[in-house]
Amino acid sequence: MSSTDMTQSFTLTRTLDATPEQVWHAWTDPDAIADWWHPRNTSTPRDEVEVDVRVGGHYTYTMVNDDTGERVVTGGVYQEVSPVERLVFTWGEPGSDPEDTPIVTVTLEPSGGGTHMTFELHGFAGQPGDGFVYDGWDEALDVLEEYLA
Repeated sequence: MSSTDMTQSFTLTRTLDATPEQVWHAWTDPDAIADWWHPRNTSTPRDEVEVDVRVGGHYTYTMVNDDTGERVVTGGVYQEVSPVERLVFTWGEPGSDPEDTPIVTVTLEPSGGGTHMTFELHGFAGQPGDGFVYDGWDEALDVLEEYLA
C-alpha cells in the first residue's frame, strides 16, 4: 500500500545568473552538492556525499544542523538524466521503495545569459511557511543561487 500521495506537489522556480552547464554541475558534482544542497544553518560534509548520476544510479547526502548537530541522511535513485536539461530523482530515506518515495524533477532552460530552473517535488504538499520540506527546499535553492553567484 502506497503512503506517498503523488498528486500532492509544489513547484519552485529560480532565474539563475549561471549557464545551464553550471547549474547542472551544481546538481550533479559531489563537491558542489556539499557546498549548497541544504537549508541555511545546515551543512553537508563532503565525505558524506555520494552520487552516481545515471538512470538507476543512487545518491546519498547528510545534512547536519549547525546548532544542534542533528544529522539527516537523505538519498534516492536517479530516474531520468538528460544533461544540462532535466534531472529526475526520488528523494527520501536511502534505500526506500522508489515506487513510494517523493520525486524531484529539475528542469533547466537557457534564459538570456542565465538559466531558468524549475524545481518540482511530487509526493508532498509543501507550502510557504511550513518550516519543513517547502521552506527547506526554498532555502536550499537560495543557497544554490548564492553558490552560483
